Amino acid sequence: MPPVSVKICGLSRPEHVAAAADAGAKYVGFVFFEKSPRNVSLEDARALALDVPVGVAKVALVVNADDAFLDQLTGTVPLDMLQLHGSETPERVTEIKVRYGLPVMKAVGVADASDLPRLDAYARVADQILVDAKPPKGADLPGGNGLAFDWTLIAGRRWPVPWMLAGGLRAENAAEAVRLTGANQLDVSSGVETAPGVKDTDMIRAFVGVANTL
Repeated sequence: MPPVSVKICGLSRPEHVAAAADAGAKYVGFVFFEKSPRNVSLEDARALALDVPVGVAKVALVVNADDAFLDQLTGTVPLDMLQLHGSETPERVTEIKVRYGLPVMKAVGVADASDLPRLDAYARVADQILVDAKPPKGADLPGGNGLAFDWTLIAGRRWPVPWMLAGGLRAENAAEAVRLTGANQLDVSSGVETAPGVKDTDMIRAFVGVANTL
């Protein structure tokens, strides 16, 4: 079994991008959502992305973005993948894939068993799915809330595309998350922060270090 792949999401500083890449993260994520404490400008994201080593995928997280913004984003920032974290329909996922020629990861929030059919629907159109905790009602952020869902809901479940587990992950519970779900990709944001949007180099290294042993 290869080691579990890690995506460090919500990066906004060069030293944290470097720490993620040096530790062995396979993906780095940049957030383009104004309400998020992790939001970055296109210009800052471009500078960060240009420093990402070859072999580490650069992912842009967007929320219900229109074509005008996506045109700007893809024209400014060198990217390897788009992550759709809003209420985009399966049809919209397909539209974006065709228009931009980039792999698309669709985030799907899970709170209980009634949410699982949506994973199947998006797995038919997206290149990857991100299985995340559904945000609480009224939450400003669609993700990055530091909440986990009941991981046993997806124990043994598989989809026809690669998938990534997110929601409430930390170095301390990553091994348990993998054991319960069988995930071979983990996405972490708030779990490597000392405050919302404030990444910590040591926490990034610790999280990737744990994943590398799984």
